[in-house]
Amino acid sequence: MKFLGTMALAAGALMAAGVALAESPFDGAVAARKAVMGLRAFSIGTLAGMAKGDVPYDAAAAQAAADNMLAMANINMMAMWPPGSDNGAITGTNALPAIWAEGSTIGEKGGAHADAAKAMQAAAGVDLAALQGAMEALGGSCGGCHKEYKAPQ
Repeated sequence: MKFLGTMALAAGALMAAGVALAESPFDGAVAARKAVMGLRAFSIGTLAGMAKGDVPYDAAAAQAAADNMLAMANINMMAMWPPGSDNGAITGTNALPAIWAEGSTIGEKGGAHADAAKAMQAAAGVDLAALQGAMEALGGSCGGCHKEYKAPQ
């Protein structure tokens, strides 16, 4: 049921991003991946706020955010990342061409993110210390990919 809720949120974000009004072959894919990244950012922001003490720890909210992170980590996003949809070929994206280059480690980085999301999903609702313990790997998995494959904004 949580997965369906995540999918409904993603569908709404896609519609809000104007996927139906796509003008180039990559507009829909770029809008879709931006929507997923936005949902990830929202969820990790919830978890990070609690981990840093900026907001009070709430086991139910932490668990919901972690469940959403894991659901998004398990989405097959291949159709959202077609070759030629990098920032060197089109506008409106920060995706670097290195994603599609021979020797790219994007798949391994995606796997590390899925592993970190699974660990966070297991820890988030336990207590604040468990959430904090899982935060470094989750944040590192996001940053590890962004540092290598995302152009600065």
